[in-house]
Amino acid sequence: MSTRPRILVVEDEPAIADTIVYALSTDGFDVQWVATGSEALAALDKQPCALAILDVGLPDINGFDLFKRVSAQHPGLPAIFLTARSAEIDRVVGLELGADDYVAKPFSPRELVARVRAVLRRLTKPAPRPAATSAAFIIDDERKTIRYRGVALELPRIEYRLLKVLIERPGRVFSRDELMSRAWDDPGASFDRTVDTHIKSLRAKLRAIAPDDDPIQTHRGLGYSLRET
Repeated sequence: MSTRPRILVVEDEPAIADTIVYALSTDGFDVQWVATGSEALAALDKQPCALAILDVGLPDINGFDLFKRVSAQHPGLPAIFLTARSAEIDRVVGLELGADDYVAKPFSPRELVARVRAVLRRLTKPAPRPAATSAAFIIDDERKTIRYRGVALELPRIEYRLLKVLIERPGRVFSRDELMSRAWDDPGASFDRTVDTHIKSLRAKLRAIAPDDDPIQTHRGLGYSLRET
């Protein structure tokens, strides 16, 4: 059994796939290539992987929709989008869905390998022991989960990071720029309104558990904080 990190490459163009597989294999990765979204889902069900590289323009399913299905069935799986669509809106959509990076074609194979290593390096940093940081919240940083009033929250990666930042410093007001720098891998890829959208989503999930509470406080023109209890 190979102990090398396993990378799943989902790309329908054989020439591009061959280039990616060769670059990753020669750099110490165990690579599996599939050409369709259905094959990708079957491959992940059969054997887990350390990271997935997903082409957006697949023949059977949009890469963004595939990522949603993969995230639902395999929460926390890191992913990098690979696509010929370089429009800013496509890049923003991919990152806001929770992907870790986005590479536009044509690309440098060495750069792609470097981005894969950067993502895996971030995700394998030693984590502190689980700790309760608020009367209402419990963070388990090893499992990347947060419980609110005893109920586990279903949080994509960005929302987990945002909420964790607020929980760890109750009462401290974080600007949108600070939150982006702490929660996003590439803060420059997002906008102030992106933070607002994620905060709105977090509030909805917290209200579903405790309708009368609103632990996240808005400071107009400044940012957000977690109410002190």
